[in-house]
Amino acid sequence: MKRWSNRSDRHVYPNLGIVMLLALGLSIQPAAADNQPVESRRILVCGKRTAIVLFSPERPAGAVEWTYPVNSREGWVLPDGNVLLAVSKGSRLPTGEIVAGGAAIEIHRGPPKTDATGDRIVWRYDGTQAEVNSIQKTAEGTYVLTEAGPSPRLLELNADNTHRTEFGLACQQPNAHMQTRMARKQTDGTFLVPHLLDFAIIRYTADGTVMERIDTHVAGQPKLNSWPFTAIALEDGGILAGLTNGNLVVEFNADGGIRWQVTAADVDGAINDACGIQRLPNGNTMIASYRIGKGGERLLEVSPAKEIVWAWKADVPSVHHFHLFEIDGKPVPFPAMR
Repeated sequence: MKRWSNRSDRHVYPNLGIVMLLALGLSIQPAAADNQPVESRRILVCGKRTAIVLFSPERPAGAVEWTYPVNSREGWVLPDGNVLLAVSKGSRLPTGEIVAGGAAIEIHRGPPKTDATGDRIVWRYDGTQAEVNSIQKTAEGTYVLTEAGPSPRLLELNADNTHRTEFGLACQQPNAHMQTRMARKQTDGTFLVPHLLDFAIIRYTADGTVMERIDTHVAGQPKLNSWPFTAIALEDGGILAGLTNGNLVVEFNADGGIRWQVTAADVDGAINDACGIQRLPNGNTMIASYRIGKGGERLLEVSPAKEIVWAWKADVPSVHHFHLFEIDGKPVPFPAMR
């Protein structure tokens, strides 16, 4: 089966100042021989708590630099420093409004909270169905999101919320929550969308035509819930996917075969519900274990040799997805592969 590539322009992030500090728990494991240990990293974590966390030699347990009081599905730190979030259904925004069907918001981060201006929402879309499950800002300045519900759909919106693209998604309808997750527009104008209960990653054209379909069932394991959550198009045409309850991350080659995977057994049980993932510039893969349990590895970085080179082991709220956007004070090229 033919795959597709995702070559993209690169941008940079500004450095961020520490607003507030909060010790979390951290376990750092030695780096593999062919990987140099990092000194610091900044990560936006999304889930029951939304926060930017700095890990450094001075703060190895992690220091929270910024938080936003919503439950989030995913998010990005944009090149200008704004934060883009998909907000979970039922969340109460700082304005006091409850977004019953979820929302997508772009936030301009203000100075420390001692300043009356604080953060402000500079763009917002309120979901019209059950959930808003993903958000992406493209190089053109448009916003790509998915809505789950009776009529699951993908939208690409201009900054004024007028529709540039809209089409229905080819997924099951009875279970809205399990319809879709991290949809991404590709540089060729197509859209890569994971569908959980359908065990499928689908590539759509801009008019909603299904071009290609990846079956995420694991051969020989029909009862394994290898539901796709994150799907990343690699530059060589491969696809990297986080397969949630399957507790594994799989890399498909351009012909559809599995060329690499890491399972829970490979990392001593550290993967439990592989939701958000990110491929790093050094070739390692970072994974969020959404249901790891109290004190478990919320995030872990795995080398191609399946060695854990870094892990955040903490008793903090579950991480649904994340964005590692700075390593050793240097920005990770934007858009990140996540």
